Amino acid sequence: MDANKKWLNDPALAGIDKAKLSFLEKLFIQTTSIDMTNQKEMLPFLLSLSKLSRENNISFEKDEVALIYSVLQKYSSKEDISKMEKISSAFHFQ
Repeated sequence: MDANKKWLNDPALAGIDKAKLSFLEKLFIQTTSIDMTNQKEMLPFLLSLSKLSRENNISFEKDEVALIYSVLQKYSSKEDISKMEKISSAFHFQ
């Protein structure tokens, strides 16, 4: 993801648990190898994401998701934003 780690230091995220941000950082690293237009790749990715979040006791409130999403958009390329939209629509985050 082009956003690098700059988004992690955005002041708007000061109230978000660092474990959640670390989880998201790992998620974005994994998405670089996923073809978001290929459902055969997308489904296993989303299932593993769900499992990983449960195993690490990571969950996000709707307001956290909206805030993180808005911050990420400031630092992301159009391609990255498109990937985020596909992931979020799969989970009905938006």
